Amino acid sequence: MTDTAPAKEYAFLLLPGFSTLGFSCALDALSLANHHPSRREFYRWRLLSEHGHPVEAYNGVKIAVDSALAPLNRNETLIVCAGENAGQSSSKTILSWLRREARRGGDIGALSSGTYILALAGLIGGKRVTTHWEYKTALAEMLPDVIMEDAIFSVDGRIFTSAGGAASMDMMLDRLRADYGSDLATWVADQMIYTAPRAPSNTQRMSLQSRPEVRNPKLLLAMQVMENNIEDPLTPDEIASVVALSTRQLERLFAKYLSISPKRYYLRIRLEKGRNLLRQTDLSVTDVCVACGFKSLSHFSKSYRATYGIPPGLEATDGKVLWSDRA
Repeated sequence: MTDTAPAKEYAFLLLPGFSTLGFSCALDALSLANHHPSRREFYRWRLLSEHGHPVEAYNGVKIAVDSALAPLNRNETLIVCAGENAGQSSSKTILSWLRREARRGGDIGALSSGTYILALAGLIGGKRVTTHWEYKTALAEMLPDVIMEDAIFSVDGRIFTSAGGAASMDMMLDRLRADYGSDLATWVADQMIYTAPRAPSNTQRMSLQSRPEVRNPKLLLAMQVMENNIEDPLTPDEIASVVALSTRQLERLFAKYLSISPKRYYLRIRLEKGRNLLRQTDLSVTDVCVACGFKSLSHFSKSYRATYGIPPGLEATDGKVLWSDRA
């Protein structure tokens, strides 16, 4: 690309509850590119909101925008920035605008739960996408036709999505590299003091093997078996058999490294899934109970209250529902 080529244009759509970290990482990558010693303007951008009013992020910070929803330029790339309460923030006006603007054929991206907004607008069916790990279970439950990847960012044709947070920086550095080459992307990464940009295949959470408190390979395997069998939980004897240990040996491993019994650990991760589904979907308590492998609603409710201090029904009513279908 010649030095006289026009700057690439971006539009950031901010939705209430968006993540300031993810948004800042994405925007600063573009801004720093324009401070390159070549003095070239590589990028231009504008900020949008539904009505043109400042948008409050999840941490209470309010960001002023340039305008309300407006037609995008032909080659303008759109990025939807969302976080908590994404479903409640996605009005019919926003979804209609997204569908209309998508027809122009430009690239469309999303940060964190912005992926769900694109799904509500019908823009990512059958696409490989990612979102923040905390929202992944809910999105997979509500939208089975979307191909969820456990990655920090995903690119599928003109759709690009990020887990949000610092992963937004990795995604934008990848786009800089595609737009202008490795030299500019490396220069921007150095300005960010980000010496090891990650590939999209990197997982979002620290692997079990990397956690200092978990070193035993048999324990790691047992934990992974539990993670993979939430809806149809195995018995302690079955888990011990899979990892070639006796039940008593398995109990000793969990006590030594995690100070918890296998049964309690298994219950904890099942309840964590239940809590995410209650907070982030419109699934009933009964449906969540089944999805987490509880055969009895009373057992689920009793365990939930003992762990979180409130019954699951109250969590579903008073908790912040993320995936509220507004399509």
